[in-house]
Amino acid sequence: MPLHPLWETVDLVPGGERQSPINIRWRDSVYDPGLKPLTISYDPTTCLHVWNNGYSFLVEFEDSTDKSVIKGGPLEHNYRLKQFHFHWGAIDAWGSEHTVDSKCYPAELHLVHWNAVKFENFEDAALEEHGLAVIGVFLKLGKHHKELQKLVDTLPSIKHKDTLVEFGSFDPSCLMPACPDYWTYSGSLTTPPLSESVTWIIKKQPVEVDHDQLEQFRTLLFTSEGEKEKRMVDNFRPLQPLMNRTVRSSFRHDYVLNIQAKPQPSTSQVTP
Repeated sequence: MPLHPLWETVDLVPGGERQSPINIRWRDSVYDPGLKPLTISYDPTTCLHVWNNGYSFLVEFEDSTDKSVIKGGPLEHNYRLKQFHFHWGAIDAWGSEHTVDSKCYPAELHLVHWNAVKFENFEDAALEEHGLAVIGVFLKLGKHHKELQKLVDTLPSIKHKDTLVEFGSFDPSCLMPACPDYWTYSGSLTTPPLSESVTWIIKKQPVEVDHDQLEQFRTLLFTSEGEKEKRMVDNFRPLQPLMNRTVRSSFRHDYVLNIQAKPQPSTSQVTP
């Protein structure tokens, strides 16, 4: 398969030790009782527009003040919402960037936030440690997602690369699962420049969307009007090695195997 133009100028081995995405191994993740719940407060009026950037579609937000922020969890500061986007596959069997015990989901939502306490702007934050916090949410096949549909309805108007449509008043917390549990680890952007600036917060519970909604994602194009059409599918980065990182979980998970050892007969019961 030819390389997407986004990757043509990238050294295929950036040489980092904290690259993303990763396979999260449930039994190797470490419960951290010090991890607070994540607090999410988004102002729907900060939503600006949706655009096709030639690799995914981005919903962008006004980020000059702390109107749409997350805090708590593994984070020391408030982080401001900049944009969210998705990664998905050509078919429902794969598409997510992260995997859990090697299980792929058909798509993954990324909500990208930046540390406005330490940095002047998103661009600076994206290159530095503790600059970004990205919430990852898995999408799985199931029932129709009513709130997502509002977004899906805009996609025909941004079919081609570099097209943009206004998209006012949307609260992306409607795309979050009800369950607060998450994994967290330190990693990187999954698109160039692959900077190791991201605190990843991966939600344990997926959200359900239906097949037709995922099919609408797949009607988008990587290409501009007038170019030979290339369908926007499989826009995810391959898994990267964990190296010497620890994935922490906000939830207790005793990995107890439910295989009872056969009770050994005590000496008193042993018949000669």
